[in-house]
Amino acid sequence: MNAIKKGKLICVGTGMRMAGQVTPLALSYIETADVVVSAVPNIFTRDWIKGIAKDFICVLDHYDDCNMDGKNRGDTYRRMADTILEQVRAGKTVCAAFYGHPGIFACIAHIAIKDARSEGYGAEMLPGISAEDCLVADLGIDPGRTGMQSMEATQFMIYERRIDPSALLILWQPFLAGELSLKRFETTQARVQVLVDKLARDYPLDHEVILYEAATHPLERTRIDRLPLRELPTATMVGATTLVIPAAQALKRDQAIVDLLNALPEAPLMPLAQAA
Repeated sequence: MNAIKKGKLICVGTGMRMAGQVTPLALSYIETADVVVSAVPNIFTRDWIKGIAKDFICVLDHYDDCNMDGKNRGDTYRRMADTILEQVRAGKTVCAAFYGHPGIFACIAHIAIKDARSEGYGAEMLPGISAEDCLVADLGIDPGRTGMQSMEATQFMIYERRIDPSALLILWQPFLAGELSLKRFETTQARVQVLVDKLARDYPLDHEVILYEAATHPLERTRIDRLPLRELPTATMVGATTLVIPAAQALKRDQAIVDLLNALPEAPLMPLAQAA
C-alpha cells in the first residue's frame, strides 16, 4: 500500500452565521492548519477567519474568470480547487473553509477532496450547519411530517422530475433559474416565469410559497417573505434566496399497502444487530 504523502486537506463549514455556528472541531482546524483557503462570501466571516488563521488565502477573486471569453462557473470552480491542491502539494495541512456545509452546493470541496485522495494525500470533510438546517429552524418546518424534496431550481426546470405536491419542495438558487450559460449570476423575469409555469403543473398559481434567506450575522434579519406562486417572477431574489414550497395536497393513504400489511401473519420481530 502506498504511504500517504505529506500534505493534508480538511474541508470545513463555517455555518451560516458568523462564528456562532462553526463546530469546535472545524474551529480547531481553522486555527491550527498551516493555511486556510476560504471561499466564504460574507466579509465579516472572512475577517474573523483571517484573525485566527496562521495563513489565509481567499479564492473569491477567481469568480472574475467568468468575465473572460470562454470561461464559465465550472472553470472557476476548477481553478478554486486547484488553488487548494497547490497548497496541499506543498506539504501543508490545508483547511478549506466554506460557508454553510462544505458538501452542500459546494462542488469545490468535492473536487478538491477527490483530487487530493487520487494523488495520495489525506483528505476529509467535516459537516457544517447549512442553509437547510437554518431554514427548518426559522420556518418551523419538520421535514418528517410530509416528507421533503430538495433540488436546484434550474435542474428542476431542465430535467423531467416527478414532483409530489403532498410533500415539501425546496428549490435552491432560484436567482439563477434557467441561466444555462454558466457565465451570469442572475436570471430574468422571463426565465422565472418558465419556472412558475412548470410548477403550475402541480401547484395552483395562488399557492403560497416562501422566499427564505438565512441571517448571516446578529444584526441581519432572516428573510421570510410569503407570496402567491404567480408573483414569483417580480419578486426580488439574490444569491442567498431559497424558494420553499409547502405541500399543496394532503397525503393520500395507499390503502392497498395498508391492507397488505395488516394481512401479514404475526411473526417474530427482526433481530437487532448485536453490538461488537
